[in-house]
Amino acid sequence: MSKSRKVIITCAVTGAIHTPSMSPHLPVTPAEIADAAIGAAEAGAAIIHLHARDPKDGRPTQDPAVFQEFLPRIKTSTSAVINITTGGSPHMTVQERLRPAHHFQPELASLNMGSMNFGLYPMLERTKEFKHQWEIDHLTNSRDLVFKNTFADVEYILTSCGANGTRFEFECYDISHLYNLAHFVDRKLATPPFFVQSVFGLLGGIGGHPEDLMHMKRTADRLFGADFVWSILGAGRNQIPLATMGAAQGSNVRVGLEDSLWIGPGRLAESNADQVRKIRMVLEGLSLEIATPDEARQMLALKGASEVKF
Repeated sequence: MSKSRKVIITCAVTGAIHTPSMSPHLPVTPAEIADAAIGAAEAGAAIIHLHARDPKDGRPTQDPAVFQEFLPRIKTSTSAVINITTGGSPHMTVQERLRPAHHFQPELASLNMGSMNFGLYPMLERTKEFKHQWEIDHLTNSRDLVFKNTFADVEYILTSCGANGTRFEFECYDISHLYNLAHFVDRKLATPPFFVQSVFGLLGGIGGHPEDLMHMKRTADRLFGADFVWSILGAGRNQIPLATMGAAQGSNVRVGLEDSLWIGPGRLAESNADQVRKIRMVLEGLSLEIATPDEARQMLALKGASEVKF
C-alpha cells in the first residue's frame, strides 16, 4: 500500500472581512490573536495566516507595531510557518498593505492576484447590532468598492517582497487570477512551486459550487502542470464542504475565522482551533496525513523561520 499524501492546513485567524460584532470569538487584541494562532498550530495547522486589528475597536490595521505585539510570541511558541497578509483591508492603499511584510520579511505572504468587486454588504442583514460605526461603514461602502490589485501592484509586491526571500500564497478569487499568475510566471517574476489558494464564495469572485472548484482546478492544471501546490479556501458555509471536495482530489486546505465564523449550521466556531480540528478529522477520515510545518516548508520551498525579521 502506498504512503498517504501529506496535506497542509492553513489557518487564517482573524482577517479583515468580518467585524467583532459578528462573533464574540473573533480574535481582536494582540494577546487574543497570539492565543488563537498558537491554538490553531497545536491543533494541526502548519501555516498561520495573520492580519492585525486595532485593539481598541477591532478595526483592521497594518501598523507593524501591532504585529510586533504577537509575532514573536507565536514564533517562539510554535514551529508554524507565519504568513503575513499583503491584502490588509480592501479599503487600504497597496503601500499601507505592504508595511508589515516589508518590515518583518516573513517566509510567506498572501498575494491577491487581481482587482475585483468585493461585496461584503450582505453581511449587514445578518448582524442585528454593531458595536462600532466603522463596522457599518466598512460593510456599507463595499457596495461601491473595487479591491485594487493592478498588474503594477502585483509586480511591486512580487519584486519588493521577493527580494527579501518571501514567497507567496497566491490568492485566486476567479479564473482570470490564474491567468494573471501565468502572466507573471511567463515574465519569470514568479517561480515554482506556486502555492495557489483557490478562493470560493465571496461576492465578486467565483461561486462556491462544486463545478466552480473543478473549473479552477482544470485551469490551474493546464496553466501550471506539476509546478503548483493547490489549496482550497471556501468562504462562509462553503469552508468545510469545499475543502473536503478539494482534499479528495489532491488539494491542501485553509480554514479559520477570517474566512468563516461557523463550525456548523447556525453554530459559531468558538475558536480557530475548532475549525482546524474539524477539517483534520475530515482529512484523516480520507486516510490523508497532516503536514508538519517543516514538511510545508519543504513543499513550498520556503527560506526557513531563522531568516525572518521578528
